[in-house]
Amino acid sequence: MDQKPLSGKPDDAKFQSRDKPRFSEGGSEDRRKGRNESFGKPYKKTYRARPNREGIGSTRRRGVTEGDPTAPKSDKIRLNKFIANSGISSRREADELITMGLISVNGKVVSELGYKVNPGDEVRYENKVLRAEKPVYILMNKPKGFLTTTDDPQERKTVMHIIGASVKERIYPVGRLDRNTTGLLLLTNDGELADKLMHPSFNVKKVYKVELDKPLAKGDFQTILDGVRLEEGRAEVDDLAIVSDDGRTIGIELHIGWNRVVRRIFESLDYEVIKLDRSVYAGLDKKELGRGQWRFLAKEEIIHLKHFK
Repeated sequence: MDQKPLSGKPDDAKFQSRDKPRFSEGGSEDRRKGRNESFGKPYKKTYRARPNREGIGSTRRRGVTEGDPTAPKSDKIRLNKFIANSGISSRREADELITMGLISVNGKVVSELGYKVNPGDEVRYENKVLRAEKPVYILMNKPKGFLTTTDDPQERKTVMHIIGASVKERIYPVGRLDRNTTGLLLLTNDGELADKLMHPSFNVKKVYKVELDKPLAKGDFQTILDGVRLEEGRAEVDDLAIVSDDGRTIGIELHIGWNRVVRRIFESLDYEVIKLDRSVYAGLDKKELGRGQWRFLAKEEIIHLKHFK
């Protein structure tokens, strides 16, 4: 499937977050309306949400300091990074290939993690010469009915069919969205960045718009804020809001990346998720990106992701 032209209005706007309490009963009509204008509907009813808890999810590592900017830079790069840049795997998967003895450098099998290669070294994977690809970063507004994978044995539609032959490099999705979940999806061949964004310690912010089969009760609203108990533990939510007059459309912000976590939060309280759309991912949004469309990230967006903390 070819890329669709980037035109028209975005299908919906993102759920915005702030650093102070922002969902409460009462107040003037202008203030209530302003809080929900990004969803395209006037605010009518909601409950109070607690402010974000400072310090939770911090990824600052102790003892790490910036390197000396005047120090000479080595041209050598780690072998797993070179493999990831070639587009055959992520960096983590590259480590597995190395330990399995499937990688050779200049004709010699290398099984040492942390091994570095020089420019011009011949790196092979199962006798195939690997070459570092140009890094590619794509943001997609995934439509419903597409699998978030590079290939499907049952030959069902995947997000790669949307990209089609427009990109020659071997890119792959960063994380997953369910087949029936829509919204923001990042695709890249930068294995180092992909591993970083998917690692739990980086707590990447995600915002979803959820449509339920029935209005969200006040008690369940507070239960979600307090943290629903799932198999992995307590699912902590950073922000929550009812954003429709009928109480069935919810905005939810969270950092945890557990499998199907948003759906499971509501299902645990006997709600059925009719629609689920991701509107914000790692600071990126769907502005001017219609459903089924994609675009290359701007230089500033790439810098933002690489320095994401």
